[in-house]
Amino acid sequence: MHTVWKGSISFGLVNIPVKMFTATEERDIRFRQLHKECHTPIKYTKMCPHCQRELEASEIVRGYEYEKGHFVIIEDSDLEAITPDTRRAIEILDFVDLKDIDPIYFDKSYFLSPQETGDKAYSLLRAAMEETGKIAVAQVTMRNRQSLAVVRLYDHCIMLETIFYPDEVRPVNQVPALPDSNVTLAENELKMATELINNMTIPFDPSKYTDEYRSELQAMIEKKLEGQEIATSPAVPRTNVIDLMQALKESLEATGGNGAVPVKIESEPTPEPAKKKPARKQSTLSAKETAPVQQAAGASTPGATTKTLRRKKTTV
Repeated sequence: MHTVWKGSISFGLVNIPVKMFTATEERDIRFRQLHKECHTPIKYTKMCPHCQRELEASEIVRGYEYEKGHFVIIEDSDLEAITPDTRRAIEILDFVDLKDIDPIYFDKSYFLSPQETGDKAYSLLRAAMEETGKIAVAQVTMRNRQSLAVVRLYDHCIMLETIFYPDEVRPVNQVPALPDSNVTLAENELKMATELINNMTIPFDPSKYTDEYRSELQAMIEKKLEGQEIATSPAVPRTNVIDLMQALKESLEATGGNGAVPVKIESEPTPEPAKKKPARKQSTLSAKETAPVQQAAGASTPGATTKTLRRKKTTV
């Protein structure tokens, strides 16, 4: 590994001389941009649009643009004057619990190993941190930049991780269209989502996860080098499940049998439609059938009045 920094861990009155190594590396396959006609790599030049010529490195200075087109020139000596004295020290400020720091704060990781005379002090700090289960909050200056960091254990190695300052983490209230935290959820949907999480929960094994795209890209490059044709694999059909409940049910079926305790799911009751009032039936009775009905209801008709008068006249 290439040493990227040398200094010491300042732990109270104890100084532990250490060397720093980059702990992670990107494995992305990168492409060069070429001239389409002759396949020559494109050259990027630093050009001054005012002087219309390419510049040497010695002709370039730093500038801070405080207004559009107006700059403050910053020399190397200016930066040296404000660089902290702890530029060669990882100054431990506090000890905290790892769970108290949200992962959003973590930035870059570095391994720390002791220099020639620091084995005992390094081992002492490592053992003390392992005994207490704590991690250290520290400040370190690298490349003329002071960074906040944590010092913690990774296997049997002490490592440093730079973290963002609080004002570098954007507040959540700036996220547009974020649902409220008190959104009402259907109880059975929540049960199913919880069971789905339980079905998919396993001990973390980083070796299980691979960059499939990078592997396929590397295989494609090798085939092209060998002059083989590149076959296009058919796209995997996806089920367009729109209903949330249906999506949860299908997900549970796909992940079932992984040792999770099944949860009894009850269907969400469907509200009954409002009962409609019966339609008023149109009368289909004949004239003869209508008369008794109307008489029973106390209604008077011309035919009924004539019969009554005749009965009265006969009696007289």
